[in-house]
Amino acid sequence: MRENLNDLTAFVTVAREGSFTRAAAQLGVSQSALSQTIRALEERLGLRLLTRTTRRVAPTDAGERLLAAVGPRLDGIEDDLAALGDLRDKPAGTIRITASEHAASAILLPRLGPLLSTYPDIKLEINTDYRLIDIVEQRFDAGVRLGEHLAKDMIAVRIGPDVRMAVVGAPAYLAGRSAPARPQDMTGHTCINVRLPTHGGLLPWDFEQGSRVLNVRADGQLVLNGFPQVVQAAVAGLGLAYVLEDAVRTQLADGSLVRVLDDWCPPFPGYHLYYPSRRQPSPAFRLVLDALRLGDAH
Repeated sequence: MRENLNDLTAFVTVAREGSFTRAAAQLGVSQSALSQTIRALEERLGLRLLTRTTRRVAPTDAGERLLAAVGPRLDGIEDDLAALGDLRDKPAGTIRITASEHAASAILLPRLGPLLSTYPDIKLEINTDYRLIDIVEQRFDAGVRLGEHLAKDMIAVRIGPDVRMAVVGAPAYLAGRSAPARPQDMTGHTCINVRLPTHGGLLPWDFEQGSRVLNVRADGQLVLNGFPQVVQAAVAGLGLAYVLEDAVRTQLADGSLVRVLDDWCPPFPGYHLYYPSRRQPSPAFRLVLDALRLGDAH
């Protein structure tokens, strides 16, 4: 039975990593030993579980079925073992969180930094990414998203106040131009766009005033995939930018950026920490949750 569990763990790791090299490093075994383990499992089942190419390892149809059936159960065993940390004097373990750069710098690091000092056996891994990734598939403990982008099958806990978008430009850019008074006026301006990695499209410029909701096609010469660079380009006078208000507070305060269309950018739900509903929180994860929670869970 123990050998069967080890074989299944080896298979799930290779299937998820898509590589014998990475899987072997994660499991702490040699590639040859790992390959032999997978071959023995395939022979015992009488099925081909993995297809191997020069660039990638991928599950066969049978492998996909086995991965879907066994993967979550092995994850559950890991969660149950982690939960045994309750029996220790101090919570321990690694908590992996995926978040945007802004969420990581504005919320996660300030609130979780003191936690690391208090609990030296807790390790924290924060992966900054703008993609709306599958945290279960990518084996993250939790993710951070704005409230309007939350998946329905997740537990979501509010960790930040309401936020607003802001349309900003440098005084040098606006000099000699009429500042837009309505979203429709944006058509005469150069805009700095953001490419969304998940869908490949550009971030929509959405505006709302009362019952009126408008989506503006923002044209410009520059497209970026990171908001710090968007702010930098706006300060340099390369066009108008559409960013979170909190990300440009310093620039608005020192005058390097000016805000327009303020009355068309109402507040909306801010950052939430989300995690799978079937997850049994470990003591370390509960401490992270308590440190981040605003007391307004959804």
